[in-house]
Amino acid sequence: MALDERIKTEQIDDLFEAILKLKTKEEAYKFFEDLSTIAEIKSMAQRWAVARKLDAGETYIDIATETGASTATISRVKRYLEYGADGYRLVLDRMKLG
Repeated sequence: MALDERIKTEQIDDLFEAILKLKTKEEAYKFFEDLSTIAEIKSMAQRWAVARKLDAGETYIDIATETGASTATISRVKRYLEYGADGYRLVLDRMKLG
């Protein structure tokens, strides 16, 4: 799928360039703790956990129980996993390769 051009701005390009400079998990923790609220980080982590569990074939009920995500969040992640820009798929596949 093509990228949504509505999010492509100079500021977002600069943010992604900064993220690509991170080399370790510790650096990522430091950067994201300064950049985002704890709630925002937890929300992104929850959506990522949902994507991984959907990819593994887990049920909505199990995913909701294990992650605390609402069925609306699970549905949204599933929609993006199937019809989004393939960002989830890209990283899921790379993580499977190690």
